Amino acid sequence: MDPLNTLSDAGVSIWLDDLSRERLVSGSLADLVARDRVVGVTTNPTIFAKAITSGDAYDEQIRDLAARGVGVGEALRALTTTDVRWACDVLRPVYDTTDGVDGRVSIEVDPRLAHDTAATIAEARALWWLVDRPNLFVKIPAARQGLPAITACLAEGISINVTLIFSLARYDEVMDAFLNGMEGARDAGRELSGIGSVASFFVSRVDTAADARLDKIATTHAAALHGRVAIANARLAYQHYERVFSSPRWQALQKAGAHPQRPLWASTSVKDPAYPDTRYVTELVAPGVVNTMPEATLRAVVDHGEVPADSVRGHYDDAQQVLDALQAIYDPLVQTLEDEGVSKFDASWEQLSEQLAETLRSRPTAREGN
Repeated sequence: MDPLNTLSDAGVSIWLDDLSRERLVSGSLADLVARDRVVGVTTNPTIFAKAITSGDAYDEQIRDLAARGVGVGEALRALTTTDVRWACDVLRPVYDTTDGVDGRVSIEVDPRLAHDTAATIAEARALWWLVDRPNLFVKIPAARQGLPAITACLAEGISINVTLIFSLARYDEVMDAFLNGMEGARDAGRELSGIGSVASFFVSRVDTAADARLDKIATTHAAALHGRVAIANARLAYQHYERVFSSPRWQALQKAGAHPQRPLWASTSVKDPAYPDTRYVTELVAPGVVNTMPEATLRAVVDHGEVPADSVRGHYDDAQQVLDALQAIYDPLVQTLEDEGVSKFDASWEQLSEQLAETLRSRPTAREGN
């Protein structure tokens, strides 16, 4: 059987963790939707930095922006929202046929605002207005200052992808922020069925960081935990999801028309070549989750992925034992990952801003070119 069909039949929504103007112009995204069960797209500042600085697909729009004399901030919003709006249109049939559950495309708020609640809310509103598509997700990092922004945006009817989640404690706070936001939307008389959300729980980065710390401990017990932390962490996140989304509090929102905030497995490409290249897909199969993957990982699943019916439920005790063994290093590990996650996206955005500013200054306008 086609592994992607098996994955979809198991209740996993397959999303692509990539977007570029070239992918849109060539029809590559449309082909993935039509042929490879792709039902959503995620982006981040690093993805856009790579896309915009590679090739010439953005040249015409950048030339127009330069001719208008726009600033780098407005130019970045114009470039990225154009791609996301276009991708939303490609995915709109999926959105319609799944009652708004899938067919979503994500765009992230400026990561430099991650620790400023008011600025994050304002930026989310601006992106929601600029893209102007119902199947948009605005991504907000799960830093502590982002939690009230998540609640406020959902209460206003803005669909949110909560990103950069690494710890179980933070995930619990994210789900609470979601419930608070949906209750606010309900109390304001909004139609809940059109407000969506996912919680992006990062995977491979956890193993990379945990393995490095375990190597420093250099004991037999530490070696036995090598490569087990990320999957255990994600499996327990799903257990937390099951608990919250079977609670009376959630059931009241569900009766009012709300869809649950689904767990989304992010960072699913394998960083250590010693590990199977499909492990963060095949080891995290459970109903009602999203797995967003780069195309290379998707192709690996197609080629040799062995997809079980469920690889999460039934493994909670083992997963808890793994995290119990990491008790001394778990909290600082996941906090460092959260801080680094924001910093990495911040650095990508800063680098892209600098490169784009230079391009805008040096790019001849159409009149000058003549």
